[in-house]
Amino acid sequence: MIAHVLEVALNAQIGPVIVAAAEAEICEAVTKAGGTAILTDPALPSGSDRAWQAACLADPEGRHDIIINLQGDLPTFPATALRAVLDVMDNPAFDLGTLVAPITSDEERDAASVVKVACSFEGEQACAPALYFSRQPIPWGAGPLWHHVGVYAWRRTALSRFVSLPPSGLEMRENLEQLRALEAGMRIGCTRMDTAPFGVDTPADLERARRMIGARKS
Repeated sequence: MIAHVLEVALNAQIGPVIVAAAEAEICEAVTKAGGTAILTDPALPSGSDRAWQAACLADPEGRHDIIINLQGDLPTFPATALRAVLDVMDNPAFDLGTLVAPITSDEERDAASVVKVACSFEGEQACAPALYFSRQPIPWGAGPLWHHVGVYAWRRTALSRFVSLPPSGLEMRENLEQLRALEAGMRIGCTRMDTAPFGVDTPADLERARRMIGARKS
């Protein structure tokens, strides 16, 4: 699975690709697939901390001012969406960018595992600021609801500040680390993708991912 995600990141052709892992087995799998991996401290509390440590080790001079954090459990993620989230950072008003997809069913709307974003796109507007994230359906009233896709493009300075902050009140209440950024006054820009990518969280998910990848290759 990590080899498929590595391939997606390389196909985006937007910069160096490094896999930050807490396990030596993952690093070995990445190296075997022809990629670059960095073994990070397994005690780090989040993927954001892992991405920051890997960035500091791989680029101590700070030559790259944007760091994109793509999770390794999204084997069917499209490379075009990585380019789209990078485009959010063309707007200097945003400290970080992320992705949203339309919610298309009541089940998706009501699932606590699906994180929703309060944001509003006007017409053909490419980016919209995120006002809040919740596991509850937000905002209230008629109109589209947005499923948050947990892929981030960070300005290097913003990620450095973020990992230095303690967990915030709303972050701990909702169990959503992006609320720490909002509570600290950072601005998050959202851009749209057509469909939320399939994430692998269980053995059944893994089997489904294998079938989907196999169908794409056949």
